[in-house]
Amino acid sequence: MLNVILWRAALLLLLAALLWGAILLGRRFVERQRRAALEAPALAADRRNEAGAASGPVRILLFSSAECQQCHRLQKPALRQVQAARGELVSVIEVDAPTEPQLTARYRVLTLPTTVVLDGQGKAQAINYGFAPAGRLLAQIDSVLAQQHC
Repeated sequence: MLNVILWRAALLLLLAALLWGAILLGRRFVERQRRAALEAPALAADRRNEAGAASGPVRILLFSSAECQQCHRLQKPALRQVQAARGELVSVIEVDAPTEPQLTARYRVLTLPTTVVLDGQGKAQAINYGFAPAGRLLAQIDSVLAQQHC
């Protein structure tokens, strides 16, 4: 009986160690992707926002798709809050990820939604894989605006 308990405990410890290792490797992979995406060349200013208006000093690329429920139910309302809070300082550009493979690859989009915060020169300053709440986006925007005023 004691042998069975020890065997099960050892198996559980092994599984826990494997799971921990997989999580650690996954986090490293995502961080490498984020660093590479932040080093991408600046995006030309010819991209327009959803309304077709010219870009503000901070642009947010929203990578989504027609099927992405989290994009439509969570991310878009959060971005509307951001635009209401920062007005003309921020423009949102929606990118249909399936039809824009080059742009998706450029920013190493791993999941939908993904938001990329660009400065006035089109350089990526922050990348959020998955849902990004309005508070996080506002902090990232404020950081970009503070850098531009220095």
